[in-house]
Amino acid sequence: MLDKAKQLWQLQKKAKVVQKELKNTEVEATSSDGLITVIVSGDQKVREVKISEEYLHPEKKNELESKLKTVFAEGISRAQAVAAEKTKGIMGDLGINLPGM
Repeated sequence: MLDKAKQLWQLQKKAKVVQKELKNTEVEATSSDGLITVIVSGDQKVREVKISEEYLHPEKKNELESKLKTVFAEGISRAQAVAAEKTKGIMGDLGINLPGM
């Protein structure tokens, strides 16, 4: 019983380290034309959005909205992939085997 408690404590400690790493990890996603960039942390928080002045005109509104949606989705997807990779070891230590992780 004491051994299990010690293992759980060690896993919690590892999880906190991974959470800190994710918070400090950033991924970048850029639109295909390079005019929009989104930076997302490993814990999936949007840190920065850069929009070229070329898109800051009323006639480009729909195009901007569409590209923002695509770039945000890509940024979040990359952040999720980083998080999955970093938590893979902890999940294995717990005996959890999830497909795709």
